[in-house]
Amino acid sequence: MTLDETTADVWLPIPADEIEGLPDPGASGLNYRFWDGGPDFPADPARCAFYVVPYMKGMEIAVRPLAAMSSVRVVQTLSAGTDHVTPGIGALGPGVDLCNAKGVHEASTAELTLALILASLRGIPGFVRGQEKEEWRAGFYPALADKSVLIVGYGSIGAAIEDRLAPFECARVVRVARSARTTERGPVHPLTELPALLPQADVVVLSTPLTPETRHLADAGFLARMKDDALLVNVARGPVVDTAALLKEVETGRITAALDVTDPEPLPPGHPLWHAPGVLVSPHVGGSTSAFMPRAKRLIAAQLTRFVAGERPANVVLTT
Repeated sequence: MTLDETTADVWLPIPADEIEGLPDPGASGLNYRFWDGGPDFPADPARCAFYVVPYMKGMEIAVRPLAAMSSVRVVQTLSAGTDHVTPGIGALGPGVDLCNAKGVHEASTAELTLALILASLRGIPGFVRGQEKEEWRAGFYPALADKSVLIVGYGSIGAAIEDRLAPFECARVVRVARSARTTERGPVHPLTELPALLPQADVVVLSTPLTPETRHLADAGFLARMKDDALLVNVARGPVVDTAALLKEVETGRITAALDVTDPEPLPPGHPLWHAPGVLVSPHVGGSTSAFMPRAKRLIAAQLTRFVAGERPANVVLTT
């Protein structure tokens, strides 16, 4: 992709002077405009050639300028998922690349996944409640060691989760993705084999994108196939799990769950998930750590360098 003789706008949710390695605006013909989802646009959206979507501001803000972006060539999210942007993609002309933030969230999301697994198995929420009541809650608790872990959605985040599972002496790690393939760590099973794999797993981790095929993937049938005392961990998107079906299962005490994402989200006051037995909830903080900003800035700089050079951007998930 090459730029024409006229200058083009780049909308950034981070001030340009805080991002090292951006193409020089004078030499590149780019005008950097700061927009983090505020009520007023920084310039005419029709002049925007490269749109970096504000992070964690929701679908309404993400898609608001898209219909007017008649010149946009690249839409870059700062999230691993793009489901909050795809509803507005239909308003764009042909040939626009939608890119995700592969490489930005793997470390943080994998860290939280391990934290949720360990906290749930070792009873940390109960210890916190016990400390508040000055209760000494001694006893035996499940360990991650010797457990079988099933990762559903084995992309870059799934692989990062397995990297961090390696020192914990798991009995085995089983990988599932949309289609079968082979990795250095072993085979990746297709989704069609998931029903046969679920009953063997002590911990089931969901790290799949939200698509029409994965919406309510963890439905009543999925959950019923999980073995007794298994732990479901969702670091994907809330609607990957059927909330009503999950509530029915956890209320029996048969399985437990650790959820960084929920449906609905944010989880409103009074929702039964807050107090469901065996459920640990974190408020969608898988990627919101100190590791986010330096990786996000490096991605933006690298993508714009490719853009100015006339190269296709990395991490393209679809082209209109």
